Amino acid sequence: MTVCLLLLSAVALMAAWPVPRALTRASWPEREPVVALWVWQCLVATVLLCCLTALTLGAAAVFHTVRTQVFAPAPPGVAEAYDLTTAPLWAATLTLLLACGAAWTTAMLARELVEARRRRGRARAHLRERAPDLPGGLPSGRGPLLVLEDEYPDAWWLPGSPPQLIVTTGALHRLTSHQLDAVLTHERGHARAHHDWLLHLSSALATGFPRVPLFAHFCDQTHRLVELAADDTASRRCGHLTTALALIELNQHRGVLSCANSHRLLGERVDRLLEPPPRLGRRHRALTTTVASLVPLLPLLITFAPGLTALA
Repeated sequence: MTVCLLLLSAVALMAAWPVPRALTRASWPEREPVVALWVWQCLVATVLLCCLTALTLGAAAVFHTVRTQVFAPAPPGVAEAYDLTTAPLWAATLTLLLACGAAWTTAMLARELVEARRRRGRARAHLRERAPDLPGGLPSGRGPLLVLEDEYPDAWWLPGSPPQLIVTTGALHRLTSHQLDAVLTHERGHARAHHDWLLHLSSALATGFPRVPLFAHFCDQTHRLVELAADDTASRRCGHLTTALALIELNQHRGVLSCANSHRLLGERVDRLLEPPPRLGRRHRALTTTVASLVPLLPLLITFAPGLTALA
């Protein structure tokens, strides 16, 4: 058990500190935002699995009841392979810390989901005030696309069931038909990829553990990469130039192209669309995705290795 806990701790530390720092300095995520999002998710899954498996082993060593329940389905001899009869003090301390961390993580995720649901409720109530339902007997104007009477040019995606696209008349007047198609395709890309769930997860982890570099970088990079991924979805259908012009038309009144503004990401997105970076090769993408998918298996392999050895 001691070796397993040490190996799990080493894998978790590697995935939580040096690897995220190196990934944030790499240039390829800008070229392949979807692959980069998957890599970040696999790193987070690796750390969470390390903590979960270490908590399970530690609890099984400290508490006889937990040990009985965990190894009840296992053949005889498997429990002995983990040497759980004597738990050192540091293992008990680690188990307590991991249990507190698991409870805190659950609380942060629940808080984020409750707050997100509350925000969506307020947003939908505000939309009902601005665009009330038609009287009974008349065809409803509501649907997947809602047009609001507002001279302020804007378009956004409201998550929910079902998700809804909202566009103002100001945006309809400012954008050409192709530019409007690019904007709506961008927002549909968010909806189809369920980017809201990624944003909730990253925000909850970053809020709960602000000093863990992995979670802080995961939150920052997720907010950036989901926009780049949606831009790519729009540019593949409508063209890079059309998508860039649509972004400029929607946001130029906010000072997007100013270097000292708070919306610097928008300026970077426009530059990226005007000068699109070359994509990675197909083999490179497949290799990166495969390696990232295998990394979360490391905690499981470390955890089950003594039991599999005993069965061999």
